[in-house]
Amino acid sequence: MNILKTVTHKLDHMEGLAVLTVYLLLLGAFAIAAPGVFTQYRIYMSFLETVPPLLILALGLTIVVAAGEIDMSFSAVIGWSGLVFAAIFRTFGMPWLAFSLAILAGALVGFINGLLVAKLRIPSIMATLATQFFWRGVTVLVCGGLSWNIKAIRPYFIHTLFVGRIGGIVPAQSIWAIGVAILLWFILNRHKFGENVLFTGDNANVGKIMGVNVVATKIMAFTLMGALSGFAAVLLTLDMINFWTTQGQGFLLPTMAAVFIGGTSLSGGAGSIVGTFFGAYIIGSLEAGVVASGIGGYWVHLVTGVVMGVSILANIKLAETKGNQLALSARLKQTVLFRGLGRKREK
Repeated sequence: MNILKTVTHKLDHMEGLAVLTVYLLLLGAFAIAAPGVFTQYRIYMSFLETVPPLLILALGLTIVVAAGEIDMSFSAVIGWSGLVFAAIFRTFGMPWLAFSLAILAGALVGFINGLLVAKLRIPSIMATLATQFFWRGVTVLVCGGLSWNIKAIRPYFIHTLFVGRIGGIVPAQSIWAIGVAILLWFILNRHKFGENVLFTGDNANVGKIMGVNVVATKIMAFTLMGALSGFAAVLLTLDMINFWTTQGQGFLLPTMAAVFIGGTSLSGGAGSIVGTFFGAYIIGSLEAGVVASGIGGYWVHLVTGVVMGVSILANIKLAETKGNQLALSARLKQTVLFRGLGRKREK
């Protein structure tokens, strides 16, 4: 009985449990509807190849949303950073220089977004929507509307490192995406910056009283989002061995859906990296699952809407059952400052 209670207690406090449950049920339904596809390993290797760019974008967006803001420009950054990567490699034949400048190009966009939102106090949805159009326009103008092939990069180590196949089976980009997820989980849940992000998203004014630099925190969150968008662009460009003008245009809504399916609060102050991780794989597997099941491609968006609604509802109900919605006063007791004061009193 004690073991059962312990297991139940741990499950109640497991991050992303609702989304994981939905994902497993979804895979089970697809396996029943299309056993010839979903009982074979190849479909899962396909997901591990195609989902990582979406996942990395969603993980970065989770940080921004947890800070109480939104970023609408990352889809344009995919094109912009992809352009920088392809242009530098084609011009100089130096893949690592191209990689570094692509990440910096994305971080620059994020930094500008942060300044517009935090310094000039422009609502983030308006500021980043404007920068989305701006950087998309810059990308089209610079490349002249043309796509660029970079097949010459195949023999380079950077291609094997980021998008090669481990053991000839597992896509390397999936390992990088998992690494980013683990890193961001520790940042959001165990680092001072993550604590500042949650304070900023929950109540910026109280955060200021607690010593949080709200302006710097928002700028850092947007810059991180930009850098991750640049990284996602590099993975996508390397995988396709090509840069194209409209690169990234289809990522906006799926990325946002992955974040909110994962349980991150739109109002800020709470974010789930684990939830976003499984949310991205839910979104990434829906189209293939629906088509393989024989339902038809026209049903993809309808099924996505239903799954998104069920996932969000499951997150809400689970939170109500646990009774652990994080109030500001409860989080206050878990801060680095208060833990430090507690240790001093014990001494």
